This record gives sequence, C-alpha cells and structure tokens, in this order.
Amino acid sequence: MTGQPAVQRDAGAAPLRTADFASTADLLAAAAEVHGHRDAYVDQDGTRLSFASWRDRATSVAALLSRRGVGKGDVVALMMPSGIDYAVCYAAVALLGGITTGLNTRYGIHEVTGVLAKAGPRLVVRDAEAGVPEAPPGIEVITRSEVVRASLAAPVAPVPPVELDRSDPVTIIFTSGTTGLPKGAVFDGDNLAAFADAAGVLSAPYARRLTSTPFPHAGYMAKLWDQLIWGMAMVASPTPWSARRMFETLRDEQVTVGGGVPTQWAKLLEEPGVSRASLPHLRIGIVATAPASPQLIEQTTERLGVPLVVRYAMTESPTICGTDPGDPADVLFRTVGRPQAGMSVKVTDADGQALPVGEVGTVRVKGPCVMRGYWREPELSRTAFDADGYLVSGDLGLLTPAGDLQLVGRRGDLYIRGGFNIHPVEVEQVLTEHPAVRGAAVVGHAAPVIGEIGVAFVVAADPKHPPTLDELRAWTRGRIADYKAPDRLVLVEELPLTAMSKLDRVQLRSLLADDAHEGQLNPT
Repeated sequence: MTGQPAVQRDAGAAPLRTADFASTADLLAAAAEVHGHRDAYVDQDGTRLSFASWRDRATSVAALLSRRGVGKGDVVALMMPSGIDYAVCYAAVALLGGITTGLNTRYGIHEVTGVLAKAGPRLVVRDAEAGVPEAPPGIEVITRSEVVRASLAAPVAPVPPVELDRSDPVTIIFTSGTTGLPKGAVFDGDNLAAFADAAGVLSAPYARRLTSTPFPHAGYMAKLWDQLIWGMAMVASPTPWSARRMFETLRDEQVTVGGGVPTQWAKLLEEPGVSRASLPHLRIGIVATAPASPQLIEQTTERLGVPLVVRYAMTESPTICGTDPGDPADVLFRTVGRPQAGMSVKVTDADGQALPVGEVGTVRVKGPCVMRGYWREPELSRTAFDADGYLVSGDLGLLTPAGDLQLVGRRGDLYIRGGFNIHPVEVEQVLTEHPAVRGAAVVGHAAPVIGEIGVAFVVAADPKHPPTLDELRAWTRGRIADYKAPDRLVLVEELPLTAMSKLDRVQLRSLLADDAHEGQLNPT
C-alpha cells in the first residue's frame, strides 16, 4: 500500500473564528448561541449536555464559586472523574477569570499532595465517591454533589463582571511525573486559540469525537477552544473498555473522529459486524500512545475505509506534529509527521546546534502552542527554553529527508549495550511488526561486563502461541543492527500505562528489578 484514502472535512468552515474572541468566557457565550442544542458531551451512560446547557450550568456554578471567594487569577483544582460535571466546572472557572487544573483520579496521596502544594488552589472540587485521596489540611474543599446541585438550579446571584483578555491564564496542566513530581504547564487564551487553529483534519464543523483521554490531560484541557469553535461533541469511550462496546458507541453515536491505542483498533477490527457499511459516519481515526504497525494501518483502511493519523504532543506543547491522510503506512509507523500550523521543530546536539537530516539529537519545539512556563517555578521555566525561544524537550529524534520527525525515545530511556547506544523506540517498532506481537516495550537493564542489556516486554497477538526469544532476536537482527536485538523476553498480558495513558517504563523497570531478585527473567 502506498497511501491512505483522502479525508473530506464536513462541509463548511468553522462556525466561529478564534480571532473574534477576547476570552474563553466570550467564546462560551457565542458557542451557546451558535451551536445551541447540539451535543457538546455524551457521557458513558448516555447523558447529554448541549452547548446552551453547558453555558447555563457553568453560569450557575460560577455564581456558587464566586460566593466561595473564587475570582480572577485564582486556581481551582478538580479532583473528579472525566465527564459532564468536570466540563461544567472548567467552564465555570473560566467565566470568573480563574485558572483550572485537574488531578487524575488515579493519583495517589503523594501525587495529590505534591500537585496541590505547587498549584496553591483557592478551592478544590472533590468527588469523594471516586476514591480520590483527601485534600491536605488548609485547602478549602467543595463537593462534587454540591456543584452538581448548583449547576441544575438558576444562579441565586449574577456572575460578577470581570475584565479578561487572551493573555490571562486559563489552565495549568500537570505533567505525568514519570521523572519526579509533576510540573504545572501554564496556558492562556492565546494558547487555546492556537490549538484550535492548528487542529487540522481532526476538527470539522459538528464533528463527533470518541475520546478516552482523561480530562486532566493536555489532550482535553488544552483543546477547549477547539471544541467551542467547531461545535464538536465529545463522546466518552466506554469503561470498562471492550471492542463490542467501542463498536456500539461508534455506531450509535455516529462518531466521526475515533481515538484509541493500536491494541484497541486491532481488537475492533476483529469484532463481528465492523465494516464501512456499519460505521458510515467515521471519517478518521487517531492512534495514541504507541505506533500502529503497517499491517494495522492497511487493515483499518481496507475494513473501515478510513485512514489512521498519528499525533505528537507533550504536556508542555499539546500540539506539535502530525501525519496526514494519504501518508504511506511506513510514515505513520516510523514517524510522527510534520509540524502542524504555526509550529517549528528542530533536532540539535547538546549545544543547540541543528543536526543534519538523519542524525539523532534533542527535539526542540517553538510556536504558539507551547506553554507560557511552569506555574510558580521561574527558574525551571527559564531553563526549559533555549536562547532562541525553543522548548528543549526530553525527547530524542531525527528528521527524515521528507521533513517528518522520527522519535527514538527519551533521553533517560536510552541504554548502552557493549558501548553502543540503543534507543528503545526503534527496537519496539521492529518487534511490533512481528505477526505474533500485539505490543512491545523495551527497557535497559544492568548486566556485568556488557553494561546493559535490552529486555523486551511483549504482548502476544495470540496468548496460546506466544513468540519465543529466539524468534524475536532473529526477526530483529534481520532488520536492524544485531546488537539491538533484545537479550531477554518477558511476556505480559498488557503493557502498563501511566495516569496520563503513556507507557509506564518506570513500572516496567520496577517489575524487572523484582523479577531479577527472584530469578524469574528468561535467560538469554
């Protein structure tokens, strides 16, 4: 296969324009009038929220928060599940000129304490029934149930007027914290407008997007204007997830933009009844958290008649690069595409000098989608950028002759085997192409003499017939340098993910250490 089918946007331009609005509050009001009773949200239980009701309920909650002392510049932390109530609170805080931050409900007490200490919230909205930890003493807490009651009632007092412009912060998005305590990336109205302007083929008038992204994640918090401008409906992915329930949601909710990890797409294709005829509204699919194999891309195109696209982002810049419909399958599998509108990417050496095409170095990013800095951490904010204003990421990558960015891993993920640098992502991509492999992750592990070895954690396509280490080593050696072949194999049912749905290499290393102590690792 040499390409993907072309994607047609839904007819018409964006119903609203980012240039016409000075604040999120202004845009929310306009969206309520223009999009009216169209769906803004569909929860897992089928509960719906229109754009007009979103505005009305947010106004009622804003009146409540105002009475509790929340005003312009105050931080409100949301400790509650993703869904309609979360969205109402986010909009309510924006109406007051406040700043919203969200805490993933999978956070433990250590992470909650660390994030709230850094955020310094004026108020916390907490859902005790969600099992989230208590907020530390000294922080005012309001319950989700109280907020819900207020949202369903007319405000007892008007929302006080507030002067806002697009330079005012709207949200603080905390990093996943895989290298320490989370850091809070700050985004203002100009950022949120830039995300909408750079959305590309993923956004269209009145699109219906299936989303499994936790709402505290940048994939939701940063895209508020994108949703309001286009009038998009956010349809919750089923939990617990199953291929049957995903199919039913895509079909029944007439989803136009579907999102999922490669394993979910693969399982969906195995589901009886899945076809282009059964999903006529679906026009594009998004691959998240891991690369999709060329086989999966081809199968999706043949079975569903829609292309898959890949997006590259980070908390500090929720829009960076992406592939396009029509890109060859190998481009989707090997790369994360080209910079999106307004964004610039370069690959440099340690001194910041641009490297030639094909050479691995540090990925640096610049553009209107990059954060303003880290909340209340001026020194950390200063060192995050180079002298030319580029955000210095922790990612390693290279640029292809066609201008696509190929990621090879994080600086901390690289391991050195017998003096050779090995980037796990490159090995993972090769392993994932093996027909007996559904998913793979590689981490380095200390070893005598040779320094480090590569350990492959593999999810078998068929658990009854898993691949062997010898098979995977031979497969890898036939495609990349022989020293990159994994030295050990650990079969797992699923690869662990962080609270932000990224591959959790820290947990893999922990499992590796535990197994090594118990002598359970498979021999070379």
